[in-house]
Amino acid sequence: MTSLDADREVAAIARIDVVPTILEVVCRTTGMGFAAVARVSEDRWIACEVRDEIQFGLQPGGELKVETTICHEIRESGRAVVIDDVAADEAFCGHPTPAMYGFRSYISMPIRRPNGAFFGTLCAIDPRPAKLNTPETIGMFRLFADLIGFHLDAQDRLATSETALVNERQAAELREEFIAVLGHDLRNPLASIDAGARLLRKTPLNERATKTLELIESSVRRMAGLIDDVLDFARGRLGGGIALNRSSGPLGPVLEQVVAELRAASPDRAIEAEIAVSGPVACDRARIGQLLSNLLANALSHGAPDRPVRVRASIEGGRFELFVANAGDPIPAATQERLFQPFVRASARPTHQGLGLGLYIASEIARAHGGTLEVSSTPEETRFTFRMAAAAGEHAPAPPARSTARASAGS
Repeated sequence: MTSLDADREVAAIARIDVVPTILEVVCRTTGMGFAAVARVSEDRWIACEVRDEIQFGLQPGGELKVETTICHEIRESGRAVVIDDVAADEAFCGHPTPAMYGFRSYISMPIRRPNGAFFGTLCAIDPRPAKLNTPETIGMFRLFADLIGFHLDAQDRLATSETALVNERQAAELREEFIAVLGHDLRNPLASIDAGARLLRKTPLNERATKTLELIESSVRRMAGLIDDVLDFARGRLGGGIALNRSSGPLGPVLEQVVAELRAASPDRAIEAEIAVSGPVACDRARIGQLLSNLLANALSHGAPDRPVRVRASIEGGRFELFVANAGDPIPAATQERLFQPFVRASARPTHQGLGLGLYIASEIARAHGGTLEVSSTPEETRFTFRMAAAAGEHAPAPPARSTARASAGS
């Protein structure tokens, strides 16, 4: 055992607040003047905590030569040693240790961790004889030794958990910083591809080249959307939430434009929209449009293809409400609980593309507006509902990060 290991063992016992009380109870109950918790290894005997009323002279961190102690024999045998009076004890009357250290009564109980590993001993000595070999005294020492072993194990488990938590937090931060940098740096080559495609549009092309160009432009739009999602994810996780640019301008036209864009992108799908937002809504209109776009794209992706997706936006009782509903298979309850977390999808169909960030970003937009985003899912309908105060200055403070949007049993 190295000196560093020894210091750690002494410190571990010092962190167990009950040990001084244990040693006091041992001395008061047995009448003995010295009690200690010792770390005993193959080559060292170290006092971790002591109670010394007979001026034995050991302090925490003090050492005895391990081969001169009875604790060394206890380590090898694994059994407690109890001596009422050395002079009358056949096994120890001629033992050199009592004479070397000047004691006549002695008791030492092995301390083991819950996995059985030997740590050391709970021991007590006194220059006078004492009545120790009783079930009550031996039971007390065994209980105290087990309690110390339990606390040592608890400390180890706590230290392991804390280390794992710190490592996971650091890994998460590095991962999210990497995502943010990667998303930002991808914009430059993508902008070059987009610029090249725009230039080609001005050049006469044959039918095959035109179709290839359309594929390039479609891929650019898809990549741009993925990068936007990644950057919004990074802002939400690293920047304390998505920043807003609030205004009280008309929101209805923004929502109608989003619906029109998704209709054009999915001409084979029916979208029934009722946008009844006549008054102003104090919000970031672009972000609310993004929230609707994410919810609507999710409904088109996961909903039944032969049933319409319904969208309704309205202002009632001073609150703005927006819902998107689709038919199709219900979302499992276990998935609903994690639905607004990053990289979680409503279903695991291989045809569904994307990073699984759309609903997370929608929930972050809802949080930033002091609103709520809820989901209800039954065999008849899956509905996402966003609510917030419509008037400026009446929105509730944003709830703590990552606890804002919630999955509930109903909308």
